[in-house]
Amino acid sequence: METGLDISNYFNRDVSLKIMTCLDDLSYIDSVSSVFPDWLNWGELKQLDVFRDSILVLFINFVEKFHLAIDDRLAKNLCLSKFPQLSRVDHVVEHCCIARNPWVEGGSSNMEWETLKKEHRVYAFLARGCKSSAESEHCISEPIEASSTHLHPLEAIENTLEEFNGVPWSYWSSEGQINPAVPETLTYKLVADLCVITEIRIKPFQANFQPGSPIYSARSVRFRMGHSLRDDYVWTYTSDEFPMVQEADLQPFTLPEPVLCIGGILQIELRGRVQAPPPPQGDGLFYICVERVQGVGRPLSSFGIEIREDPEKFVLKALSCTHPPLPEETREDDSGQDLDSDVDSAESCITDLT
Repeated sequence: METGLDISNYFNRDVSLKIMTCLDDLSYIDSVSSVFPDWLNWGELKQLDVFRDSILVLFINFVEKFHLAIDDRLAKNLCLSKFPQLSRVDHVVEHCCIARNPWVEGGSSNMEWETLKKEHRVYAFLARGCKSSAESEHCISEPIEASSTHLHPLEAIENTLEEFNGVPWSYWSSEGQINPAVPETLTYKLVADLCVITEIRIKPFQANFQPGSPIYSARSVRFRMGHSLRDDYVWTYTSDEFPMVQEADLQPFTLPEPVLCIGGILQIELRGRVQAPPPPQGDGLFYICVERVQGVGRPLSSFGIEIREDPEKFVLKALSCTHPPLPEETREDDSGQDLDSDVDSAESCITDLT
């Protein structure tokens, strides 16, 4: 089969744009297949994970040859449909690549076109990163603060990230409260400015050294994600409440949709207290104690952010030109390409499949 396929030979602007905008959901593969040419064996392609998981990114890259993809901000709009938090982006910056066309001739229209091209490259790169084949990993880097601590450092927030610190029990404990409705928060720094978070896991602490081995869980939990701003935080995402059971297990709280944490800050709000220490240690106060916390997802280390004067806006920075591998991608020669090679890489991948 001849390489270097250009699907722009097959479609006019309206048809192509319609196809691309349908790709906001991977379930539209059948709709796309009905209008694509015979040289694609769709029956076989749909069975391949590499195609099923990568179709969105591949076709964003394909249509870089169409001005319509850039004119209509296709890559940006598809990223926004998956991660509404990106609506706060003021503009994008490419720190990873040599400046393109530093002297742009033709006036403001050409300047605007170059800006649109840069925006398209960055969002296409971001889309590929979000579809990376990298397995989910623990994304919490370090603790920042707890709303209260009973005994510091014995019961500090740092204990929630340590698997073993040489003592029989390792946990964080809040201060006691007469009112069991008083909430507590645990705030953590993530491993990157941008992380796609899919699940948070929390293990309540069971005090086996107390009569009856009570479990100091919360009644429910919710999560916030965002960035720091001087001595405060700006939250770009707040979850609904999840019920917590009074069991000493690592309880998974799976978010309804993956969330793009912009700014690398995760806060866990623990709501409702269910346990007071039993006699004779009892003081009549209610506590929340947590043994372990994990934030699960994918760090997007190729990107950074810069907060603007308006705390609701930020600059999205592409810091690296190295592509993360797509799901099931094994082609070694795709590991370090520049953003401009997205289209050729995508064409080659489809050619290999057919």
